[in-house]
Amino acid sequence: MEVKTINEINLNENPVLAQMATMGHEQLLFCNDEETGLKAIIAIHSTVLGPSLGGTRMWKYANEMEALNDVLRLSRGMTYKNSISNLNLGGGKAVIIGDSHTMKSEAFFRRFGKFVESLSGKYITAEDVGISPEDMGWVSKETRHVVGLPGKSGDPSPVTALGVYMGMKACAKIQFGSDSLAGKKIAVQGVGHVGEYLVKHLTNEGAEVFISDIYQQTLDRVSSTYNARVVAPQDIYDIDMDIYAPCALGATINDETLAKLKCSIIAGAANNQLRNESIHGQAVMDKGIIYAPDYAINAGGVINCFSEVHGLSSEWAHTKAEEIYQTIYNIVSRSQEEKLPTYQIANAIAEERIKAVGIIDFTK
Repeated sequence: MEVKTINEINLNENPVLAQMATMGHEQLLFCNDEETGLKAIIAIHSTVLGPSLGGTRMWKYANEMEALNDVLRLSRGMTYKNSISNLNLGGGKAVIIGDSHTMKSEAFFRRFGKFVESLSGKYITAEDVGISPEDMGWVSKETRHVVGLPGKSGDPSPVTALGVYMGMKACAKIQFGSDSLAGKKIAVQGVGHVGEYLVKHLTNEGAEVFISDIYQQTLDRVSSTYNARVVAPQDIYDIDMDIYAPCALGATINDETLAKLKCSIIAGAANNQLRNESIHGQAVMDKGIIYAPDYAINAGGVINCFSEVHGLSSEWAHTKAEEIYQTIYNIVSRSQEEKLPTYQIANAIAEERIKAVGIIDFTK
């Protein structure tokens, strides 16, 4: 059998390799275990700055290609997130295809841990959507390349929410002249782990908070705890608000939603918020809305994980997350000075650091 090199392969006949080449990924690992029902994909985008680190997401994807597109985008975002946060880590991510409410078991996650271990430290995992610190505890029985464990740095959600909160305040400082969020109308889309902690920060400061989520039980609990007003998921884009905080899945900033949104700031925890960076990043700026680039504002989680990898204190992680205020302030200020969308400014800052260490072609 003839073995072809990557340069000899017709990428048009190999869509997965074509996507990897286009986005600059180093490696993909497809994981399948019939006995436990595990189906997962681990994507390593870059190890230039260090081993790749990024959480594992469990979601009921419609099909494998949807999962593949998600993990490729998320892992690439982790490269940028770690770089702009001045962490010596590369970008990676994992997605598990399945229902996080019905499919979990110790055997399931230990099998996933064996796949992580097979990468020999090139990928360090942690929790993400649909995953808990307890799940990561099962993963850790098979690999040491896992963070966010109970008894260690634990759930990164509080640190992620703190960073989003600080970044939101930085945007408010530029847009409104004050970083106070008291009295501001803020819509938080998705009140899972990160979203709920963000709601807590906002209500403590006196903001008027609107919330939406696909899980009614979660909505009821968060609403009653923080006196937040519940909005149906399909109506969240139509309300009169100052700040839109997407904290669920990505691509919620698109042609349809931008025609509805009545906000001055977009600042939330979700990854890949712009459906199309070049189109919607520019459109947001044209509408006079300040957009906090997602991977810059939601970096608190990876900061928390970095602290565990290197044995740093929780106090260090919280202080580092508070620095996201200045990171976002600098990005938005430079965006306004150079009249370029904020995502372009953030990308340039992240790429400059990576290019100083290794060679990655970001022009593709």
